[in-house]
Amino acid sequence: MMADAPNQNILEIVRVTQDALRKSDRKVAEAILSDPHRFLSATVAETASIAAVSQPTVIRFCAAIGCAGFQDFKLRLAQSLALGTPATHSVLLESDGPETIFEKIFDYTITSLDWARNRIDTVALSHAVDLLVAAKGIEFFGFGASGIVAQDAQQKFPLFGIPCGAQTDAHQQIMTASLMGPDQVAVVISNTGSTRSIIEIADLARGTGARVIGLIGMPSPLMAHCDVTILIETLDNTDVYTPTISRIAALTVIDVLSTAVAMRRDPAQRARIAAMKQHLRDLRCA
Repeated sequence: MMADAPNQNILEIVRVTQDALRKSDRKVAEAILSDPHRFLSATVAETASIAAVSQPTVIRFCAAIGCAGFQDFKLRLAQSLALGTPATHSVLLESDGPETIFEKIFDYTITSLDWARNRIDTVALSHAVDLLVAAKGIEFFGFGASGIVAQDAQQKFPLFGIPCGAQTDAHQQIMTASLMGPDQVAVVISNTGSTRSIIEIADLARGTGARVIGLIGMPSPLMAHCDVTILIETLDNTDVYTPTISRIAALTVIDVLSTAVAMRRDPAQRARIAAMKQHLRDLRCA
């Protein structure tokens, strides 16, 4: 993956591609990833000195990661740092205090969401909205953390404007998927896309004629069992303390889908939603 799109986070590109670079180019990558802020105002000569390489190597490194030159790299670096700390700086340490943990988790979440946003197939997203607008009912399926996403999606039924269900129990999933029909949509949610049970649920739903939308965190076997797949890829992170990134990204996509569907409903439905919100406001203390 190279920096062929201006919106891609250059630090994540350096991180992902560093192992494939030449040995001398990799030394530049390692120096930058170790302290990216140090290079915001550095010249080519200073960068070469810090990385212990020649100046032509710095220029070659910029080209190797897809930048149009050293100045282009520095501009992209400044944009990336504005988004937050790269993934390489996100791993929590035993010595980290609450303030450092706060900074790392917020920075990593912002960076990871930006990463996901730039990779989602908007054509697939539009196709999924078309299916949801045409559906007479929607069932969301997921296990574990994906089940939480399914339950959140079900709570957005006023925006979808049709009956919605969320199934997180294996038996309930089989019963519900088996009884779906051609006018319904099943949304199967899985970060790994490899859980055998959720693949079976997708097949059961498709067998009834229902259309299946997959919200999946990575290329995986589940994709072949869906009519539409929305890949929601987030940054890999070996830190066991911050496992919510994929869930936050999936919840954001659910927000996008429900909002897009609501905006295509007729004015009467939007008026009903407005009335519903007023009733909720009436429950609050003055």
